[in-house]
Amino acid sequence: MSIQETQSVEETRQVMEAYAAEHDTSLIAPDAIFHDIASGQDYIGREAIAGMLHYVYHVAFQAGAEEVRSTIGDGAAVLEAVIVGTHIGEFAGVPATGREVRIPLVVSYRIADGYVQEASVYLLVSTFLQQVA
Repeated sequence: MSIQETQSVEETRQVMEAYAAEHDTSLIAPDAIFHDIASGQDYIGREAIAGMLHYVYHVAFQAGAEEVRSTIGDGAAVLEAVIVGTHIGEFAGVPATGREVRIPLVVSYRIADGYVQEASVYLLVSTFLQQVA
């Protein structure tokens, strides 16, 4: 295991702003891990994480994330957002409904060596299920 350099607040802010602008997967470490807390699934590696993000924002939903607030520290960031869009594909066992959704989301990030190294994703699936029932 390599020793990772913790990012300063400003370096962390730069990585997060660039990543958040377009989910720029080049800012995700090649061996990063994203933990989907709701499902218990881990996405390991840049390609798997990019696939998961594409699925959520372009296959299950035609959506974007609206930031509510963020907090940034040395090598760590927390984003509170709402996924806003249309349910266009299967998600959480529910086939496409065409309904507009607003799903609360919190993501806790660990940043080191200029990359997102790890994230824990908290998506309120119960809110989604209430909106499409």
